[in-house]
Amino acid sequence: MRILVFNAGSSSLKFGVFDRARGAGSEVRPVLKGAFDRFRDGACDVTVDAGGACRSGTAPHADLAAAIAAVPALLAAEGIAGIEAVGHRIAHGGPDFTGPATLDEATLAKIERLTPLAPLHNPANLQAVRVARQVWPDLPQVGVFDTSFHLTNPPRVTTYAVPESWRAAGLRRYGFHGTSHKYVAERAAEAMGQPVTALRIISVHLGNGASVCAINLGRSLESSMGLTPLEGLVMGTRSGDVDPGAFGYLHRQLGLSIEEIEAALNRDSGLKGLTGSSDMRDVEDRAAAGDGAAQLAINLYAHRARKYVGAYAAAMGGVDAVIFTGGIGENSPSMRRRICDGLEFMGLRLDFDRNQAVDLKDRAAPQIQAYGSRVAVLVTETAEQLQIAREVAQHLARPAAAPKPLPVAVSGRHVHLAADSLAALFGPGYALTVKKNLRQPGNWAAEERVTLVGPKGRIEHVAILGPLRKRTQIEVSRTDSFALGIDAPVRDSGQLDGTPMIRLIGPYGQIDTDGLIVAARHIHLNPADALAMGLEDGQIVGVKVGQGERSLTFGRTLVRIQPNAFTEMHIDTDEANAAGIGAGWEGEIVDLEAHLDPHL
Repeated sequence: MRILVFNAGSSSLKFGVFDRARGAGSEVRPVLKGAFDRFRDGACDVTVDAGGACRSGTAPHADLAAAIAAVPALLAAEGIAGIEAVGHRIAHGGPDFTGPATLDEATLAKIERLTPLAPLHNPANLQAVRVARQVWPDLPQVGVFDTSFHLTNPPRVTTYAVPESWRAAGLRRYGFHGTSHKYVAERAAEAMGQPVTALRIISVHLGNGASVCAINLGRSLESSMGLTPLEGLVMGTRSGDVDPGAFGYLHRQLGLSIEEIEAALNRDSGLKGLTGSSDMRDVEDRAAAGDGAAQLAINLYAHRARKYVGAYAAAMGGVDAVIFTGGIGENSPSMRRRICDGLEFMGLRLDFDRNQAVDLKDRAAPQIQAYGSRVAVLVTETAEQLQIAREVAQHLARPAAAPKPLPVAVSGRHVHLAADSLAALFGPGYALTVKKNLRQPGNWAAEERVTLVGPKGRIEHVAILGPLRKRTQIEVSRTDSFALGIDAPVRDSGQLDGTPMIRLIGPYGQIDTDGLIVAARHIHLNPADALAMGLEDGQIVGVKVGQGERSLTFGRTLVRIQPNAFTEMHIDTDEANAAGIGAGWEGEIVDLEAHLDPHL
């Protein structure tokens, strides 16, 4: 499959062509990349890199539409034909888009309504889609959203502490640069020789737009950007974090309207507001020459980024790797140094020579930490267009799901014991007694029970499920965790590193152990049902449960394909109680573009 990818901005257009061989698991390979920059006075700059031959010049294209319309001729001149799909970067997808979406009129209307949340990005993204649909009317057009990766953020991250009516109107945190953060996390894990699902990663994307993302065991936990791309770090022209009280103050003191303040925070702030220039290279040169405003800007920029790195390490209970990417993150050794200095307390130390000698040719992801550093530090080029092409190919290759009822099982609190925990709680050589077999083959409930004790309270008669595991795991509901007085994280089964300690009491003895989690909702699938339903292992889907006004859709549901599994969805008791779900309920997989309740 040959895919053309567009990343459109108000004054530039980046594009690329990528090939993916037929068949599952095939890697996407870049064929050509190019850009039209600085539309002005009836012309623009153009660069094209095809097969390692890079050319640059100017072209008579005054705007985005003219540049897109010129792409077919440019591709023909490079001998590139056979485009089968067009992919687009879309900045803001709101809560509606958990993955790539085919861009028909209904989908474009949804994206159009989100324009106030990304005024610098969505209008250009949409214009590129509409022009591309005219130029390539017979090809599928697919959108990949910056916000999709962050829809795994929990409610405590996405919720602002504001009146309910504001939240009901859609005021919440989203996060952006998701395509970049997802790509560099997977690239860093590859370079470290570990699965991304085993790592706690902080991705630091520093460019004209900048954000930090905490990626906990393969999923976005939090991003520094919020409702719009304005929150968080200092950027080229955007302010980053500002006290919301500034709006009232500036209105009273300077007579500025909300529109004027928003425009200034987006277009005239950040590095530009501090120094007059939005280009970090220029700011660094001026700082070295003694410019006090430039020196302050650099210190402020680095301080804000360092603060977020430390905060996200705390939010994840530790960090295994920090990744620098984006134009500044990739090319400024001094900024990397400034951000990392002072983080030695958490085991992060840079190596001077490695930091100065970064070479990013051929998708390299060099590690630049000092020997003995507990935290890996990597630098790699972001490849958003490559990631978009991957996701477009996967979206179009995925078979249409066949309708199939999905049984819904409510999972009560329970414990999976390891052999050493069993001996400590029930005595050496003790064997659990099977009470009843469960629907998942090989799993059963035991006659025995244990007690959970936390700093606030205790829960008696907690079920034990067999067989024994290599590591003890305790699964409770959110309400249970409040009753115990412990903040149990939402985790996939088996992801137990950095989880809280809990006391277990049995008839023989007691233990203090980690492994306390709220189990993330998931679907057990056998391979035959997965094939019939068009689902893949590790995929995130929505599940609609109920009919009519009582129906609701559970978002962010993990698909787990296992040999001989009994196909069913597992939710915890809190979710079941809130939705009024009981025995015998069934759900159905819904389109990834379906509206999902952001709190489910």
